[in-house]
Amino acid sequence: MKRNHRTPIIFTLWAALMVIHTSVMAANGPADLQRGEDRVDVPAIGEGLCLHNLFQSNMVVQRDKPVKIWGFATPRERVTVTLDGTQRSVTANTDRSWRVTFPALPASAKPREIVVAGKDKTIKLENILVGDIWVLGGQSNMEHPICRTEDGRLEIASAHYPNIRILTVPAQNGPKVKTGFPRLYEWHSFFNQHYRKGDWDVCTPEIVEELSAIGYVFARRIHMASRIPIGVIDVSRGGTNLETWLPIDVLAATDTPEVQATLAEWDKKIDEFDAEKDLEDRIKRHHQYVERMNKEGKAIPADRTVPSDLRPGPAMDYNRPGNCYASMIAPMAGLPVKGVIWHQGYTNASYAEGHVMYTQVFAKMIEAWRAAFDNPKMAFGIISLCTDGPPQTLDNALEMMVDEGMYIRQVQYQTYLDYVKAGDKNVGFCSSYDMRRSWYHPGLKVPVGERIARWALATQYGENIEWKPPLITGLKTEGGKIVLTFDVPVDAGNDNPIEGFAIAGKDRHFQPAKAEHLVIRQDRSNQPVYDYKTILLSSRYVADPIHYRYAWARNPMGNLKPRYNFDSAILATQRSDDWRIHEVPVKFGDTADRQSMNLARQANRLFDMDRRLKDARHLLDEHQEKNAAELKQWHGKWN
Repeated sequence: MKRNHRTPIIFTLWAALMVIHTSVMAANGPADLQRGEDRVDVPAIGEGLCLHNLFQSNMVVQRDKPVKIWGFATPRERVTVTLDGTQRSVTANTDRSWRVTFPALPASAKPREIVVAGKDKTIKLENILVGDIWVLGGQSNMEHPICRTEDGRLEIASAHYPNIRILTVPAQNGPKVKTGFPRLYEWHSFFNQHYRKGDWDVCTPEIVEELSAIGYVFARRIHMASRIPIGVIDVSRGGTNLETWLPIDVLAATDTPEVQATLAEWDKKIDEFDAEKDLEDRIKRHHQYVERMNKEGKAIPADRTVPSDLRPGPAMDYNRPGNCYASMIAPMAGLPVKGVIWHQGYTNASYAEGHVMYTQVFAKMIEAWRAAFDNPKMAFGIISLCTDGPPQTLDNALEMMVDEGMYIRQVQYQTYLDYVKAGDKNVGFCSSYDMRRSWYHPGLKVPVGERIARWALATQYGENIEWKPPLITGLKTEGGKIVLTFDVPVDAGNDNPIEGFAIAGKDRHFQPAKAEHLVIRQDRSNQPVYDYKTILLSSRYVADPIHYRYAWARNPMGNLKPRYNFDSAILATQRSDDWRIHEVPVKFGDTADRQSMNLARQANRLFDMDRRLKDARHLLDEHQEKNAAELKQWHGKWN
């Protein structure tokens, strides 16, 4: 199984170039073919008797859930399915579909067989294990392969886990709900090569090389701790927005201006698309390209020919609302799984106030996936949006606060909190912003996979592991300071100062905050005794603060963790204000757009510089006279 790894040059160019061309080479093939260059493709639905491509040799069956197996046959054909000596028989429907159910099985690494027999054909699946199946969802930072990750080669070299099994779902397109997916070599023009998709494979260094780094590390940790077979099904897809992963009917029923405007915008693009005109424009551009190359005396590549195909246009765009759900989640509907881990948000953070619609539909997506996998309490682990861009420092702290990414992180965290408050114990959360890298595919994936594994091990496998991020339980203003109360003792660790807080008054002028623990008394040695559950936030430039923000940048400062459990998750990105992105430090226009965000960024840059100049003056005023006296004393002593 080969994964399709995407490495964009710039985001928009990448999204435009990721064109998928699939070729089905055979009408039907055996369900347990071995991986290799001689491998034939298998269509989503073959002729005659066949299984859904979810069911193959080397797969994992979900433990403690009824075992559901389905496929296709000639209408009214009698199909008999045998699982470890137990038989179920069923007659295929007029649409060729059939389905059988076996009793739930406990976890077991004992290889099992499934035999499917019809009128004149028998299919045999081998080396099937019973354990837990986890689905990997999101976009390119979930998809990011272990081979392109820091310390990834070490992980690959040790990836000998015969009881971990891996399946990558092909990247199908279109709004029509698919009932299956093919097994094929998928061509990606961006990389000019094929990748094998749709196969269940045993975890080996060769197989795992291009699997999701986060997904592999997660599976490895879960398997090592639980000692049961683990299957991972990767449906992550680079460049995708949140709304493409929801059923279109759920979006259509979401009566908010943002969702309805998005649907209307896509309807308009689809209605206005003219395939013939598009072809004419591409032919024109081709001739312009040829003319330019001839003038420059450059050779024209042999594969560069005059366009002749009519493109489907935005109707088949993978980011059209509902398309990825219809094409990649719906084909798996009904499969029992243990849970999902989700890492996404970059695309929605690429336009102003993308978090508004994210707020409205993220929980709906979780519930839609739970419904698809027929489990209203299915485990769902949220990994917040990763870092991107220049690191935030005290010098550029305010300028870096003008970005949509933190708002997406806040929604992801708040969604988790909403589930917790509702009593749902199967939704988890962890941050990834402290894996600070400036590239939008940060290479520190191994710690992220292990962090979300801690949540799963603690909540789904009963391991005594701390995983929860600290929770702010109280906020008040007192004596020109903001007082925050936490549910657990917190600290920065390693004697470092606490970083990442900013505070503002009614004027909305944020400034980096000094964060210190509350001193509750002095001990016998006259040393302060701290209350590590309480932090005071202050700034000499904010006389009467009313709001705070924490880790509020795309690549933020922020180092607050549980004081006594430093392997637990860090404090999540959050804020107490509800000011819009174009309203800080002052209101720039009526809407958040590129222009207003640029103005806000410029203003905050000036505030950063003003603070730095004032800090320099304070330093001079504080030390100039004292330093002069000490220098005079030094000269008198040594001269």
